[in-house]
Amino acid sequence: MFTGVIRTISHARKWEKKGGSLFLEIQKPHAWKIKAGDSVAVNGTCLTVKKIQLQAMVFELMPETLSKTTFGKKIPQRVNLELPMRLSDRVNGHFVTGHVDATGKISRITKNGTSKMVEISFPKKFVKLVVSKGSIAVDGVSLTVTGSPSTGSGTKFSYFSVSLVSYTLENTTLGERKVGDLVNLELDILAKYGARSSKRRI
Repeated sequence: MFTGVIRTISHARKWEKKGGSLFLEIQKPHAWKIKAGDSVAVNGTCLTVKKIQLQAMVFELMPETLSKTTFGKKIPQRVNLELPMRLSDRVNGHFVTGHVDATGKISRITKNGTSKMVEISFPKKFVKLVVSKGSIAVDGVSLTVTGSPSTGSGTKFSYFSVSLVSYTLENTTLGERKVGDLVNLELDILAKYGARSSKRRI
């Protein structure tokens, strides 16, 4: 379990596809004490460390992960990293599992002083799980949805917006994103359980 509060940015050193899986090598932060078998959120995707090299962590991404995340479409040069939360930690963001629900696409970026408003398109089938002032993880970053999601008529996509303050722009890879870029989306786990509970009552 994670919180969506990114503590460091690293970069992909190299990658290789074998037998349908992707083996991804990422620069290990110097201060991290980590071993094989540990979990790390990489751009919001919970991955298991396969092995540790002198300065790198190696992950194996299976076909299911590649089909649900941006890693199956393009390997980013720089990635957001987060270690799992401890039970004694403060939850500064929200509960993030690292299980990506879908990929979204940045459709608009508007500057507002030192912050930016970013509009993201996402599959319309998830629109009931994205609510105004609710939480959402974008590339692993815990954000608040601003305004009610809109639905484009005659399309398979809906849209939501998030506001990125200067700290987020400077300390996560979201500050580098451009219109047309793909991002990993994880919907709020409370919204998902609430929707499932409602269906059972019906």
